[in-house]
Parts: sequence; structure tokens; C-alpha cells
Amino acid sequence: MKILSADFLLVCNDEFEILENAAICFDKKIIDVGSREEIVERYKDVKELYLGKNSLLMPSLVNTHVHLEFSSNRTYLKYGDFLRWLGSVIKYREIISKECKEECYKNALNQMLKSGVGIFGEISSRGESLSYCVNAPQKVLFFNEILGSQPEVVDILYNDFLNRLKESKKYASDKFIPSISVHSPYSTHPILIKKSLEIARSENMIVSTHFMESRAEREWLDRGEGDFKRFFREFFPHIPVIKPLNSAKEFLKSFIGVRTLFTHALFATREEFEMMKDLGGSVIHCPISNRLLNNAVLDLKLLEEMKLSYSVGTDGLSSNYSLNMWNELRAALFLHFDRDLISLSKSLILASTKEGAKALGFNSGVLEKGRSADIIAVKLPGECEVQEIAYHLILHTREVEKIFIDGEEECPIS
Repeated sequence: MKILSADFLLVCNDEFEILENAAICFDKKIIDVGSREEIVERYKDVKELYLGKNSLLMPSLVNTHVHLEFSSNRTYLKYGDFLRWLGSVIKYREIISKECKEECYKNALNQMLKSGVGIFGEISSRGESLSYCVNAPQKVLFFNEILGSQPEVVDILYNDFLNRLKESKKYASDKFIPSISVHSPYSTHPILIKKSLEIARSENMIVSTHFMESRAEREWLDRGEGDFKRFFREFFPHIPVIKPLNSAKEFLKSFIGVRTLFTHALFATREEFEMMKDLGGSVIHCPISNRLLNNAVLDLKLLEEMKLSYSVGTDGLSSNYSLNMWNELRAALFLHFDRDLISLSKSLILASTKEGAKALGFNSGVLEKGRSADIIAVKLPGECEVQEIAYHLILHTREVEKIFIDGEEECPIS
């Protein structure tokens, strides 16, 4: 057992409770949380480590959406417009993949770890990140992605997906959970959606998908017109009739009976959000990626009004300059300029702890008895009042002092 004590302990429960002069006792799971005096007295035989002035304890962060296989990208890809970016992904995908070797993956994992990420959701389209995720210090929900729109290659794509899923299942553990991602309604054939989700239902998997990321997707799925039509004509000139594979409503209905994470949802309608809620789903917010590719911001007010849960992801380095979750939270703090600063700060912290862990299916994200001991220690830059802690935490934190995953202190991968 271990005892950590700090000036503040951020529980990350619904009440956003902050304990002062507090301590936590844990091994693999959290045993007790309370005042420093009570915990030290109650567990006299356990050595206490006080983390110093202006110290704060909180749950480790959860990055619910990342694409590690794009981690070598810096300047290959084009930003400012979604389809401009997508065209550059198609052009440079092989180069980016070849350039991301062992050191590239280590750097990506370390960047997340140093920023306090103890859990992440990896979207793997080729299986290249598998071994690195299996051996990562963090807990991982590993989404094997399926996509492909051409009917003549559906069987080939499905078999490739099955092989990747089967391979990932060999390494399943409490810390590494294989699962499925359906890429998007504009890129995935209905047969692939149906067959992959049958597996997800039968095995009670959490599934991730991209939905309504761009205006072009909205126009394409609604009317079969716009920039996507021109895009598909350019990349698939041999197809005589180009039309959407799925409507938005049909796509959402495909996920009945599947716990689903809907990533982006920038251009989703209220009715579609209602469908997501009825499905038991939640939304993943990737603010920096959304700014770079779409110049758009998720309507958090609407989500909170509807009581539809959201979590936070960095997306990949294909559409971000960093995998540091504090950078992501800072960006969100400024992008949602119409929101009250204090309430938004609290909402973002809960989204990146409690709601993130819940989204990925881990018993973590809240510092309370019985939860996994996934804990980070942070130093505030100076003294501050309790009600101001949330936004100061977001504004000033770059890296954490310590991170514990299942009660064990983790260090960057060497």
C-alpha cells in the first residue's frame, strides 16, 4: 500500500469535489480517500509521501481518440479544409506510415504519459501500432478500424479487418482491450458496417466511429452533392454513378445494441444527438483537430442541455501538433469563448477524467474507494482559491509530477 498526500485532491465526481490537505491510500485499487490527518492515522503502518506546497492529486487523464499510426506527420498534411486534408492523407499515407518506427511510437506514448494520460483509445487502421499499444505503460482500448466503400473489394477488406482483430485479441488483458472502429458513414460500405457490428454486439464491445466531422459530409449524406461528390469523382473516376453509401439516420440505426463513441459530431443535428443518446452513446470532442480541419466548434451547450455525455481526445498528429492533453484542454477553453470560464473548466476536466474512463469502459476517472488507482500528481504554479483551481490547472499544467497506473508509478519509455 501507498499513501500520497497533497494540498488539494480533485475527486472528479459529479459535484466536482475538491478536498484540501487531503490524502489517498491505495494499492492496485483505491483503498481510502480523506483528510491527510485521518488517512495517516488510519493507516499508521503505511509510509506517507507528501507532494509539497501547491500540490494536487487527481485521476489520470483519458485521451479517448488518437491515431498513433500518423505520429510521424509534421508538415506533410494540409489544413484549413477537411477535403483538402483528406486528399493529402491519401497522397502521403504510405510515407507517414514508413517514417513512424519504434522511436516515433515511443515519443507519442511518452508525450501522452508525461501529460498525465493513463488511458487512451487508439484507432488502428493497419495494425501497425499494435505491439506498441500492447507494451504501453497506459491502459488501451484498441479499436481495429474497418473502412472501404467499393463493393468489389468488400470481402478482401473484411478479411483483412478480421485478421487484425484476431491478432489483437491474442494480447487481450485488463490493460489492453481489443475492439472495433467503423470509420465513417461516407467511407464504409453498409455490408462492412453490418458484419463488424454483429461482432461488436455478440462480444459486447465498445465501438468508435467518426460522424459529421465536416460540412462536406453533412451535404453529401443529406443530398448527395457538394465537395464530397467532386472528391469521389476525382479519386474514383471509373464509377459511373456516385452516391452516398449511407444516410445519416441509417448509419446511426446501425449501432442499435452497440455502445458507441461518436467522434467529432460538429455538424450533427439535435435529432441525431437524440439518437446517439437513445443508443447509450457519447460524443468525443477533438477541439484542435476540429479547428485545423473544419474551423468549427462542437456545441457543448446543446450536449449539456440534452445531458449527452462527452469526453476529450487529441485525435492523431495527422490533425494536431501535440498529443499533450493539457494543450487540448487549453484550446477548448479558448475556443468555447461563449461559455462561463469556471463551469467550462470543470466540465472539461470531468470530460477528460470521469467521462473519458466511462466512455472507454475502465473503472477509473474518479478518486474514490474501489476504483482503479490511476492517479496523477500536479503542481499548481502558486497559491489559489479552491473555486479557481479548475481553470488554473488547465492554463498552467504542461506535464505532471507523477503518474500511477493501477497503483504503480510509471516513467517515460526509454
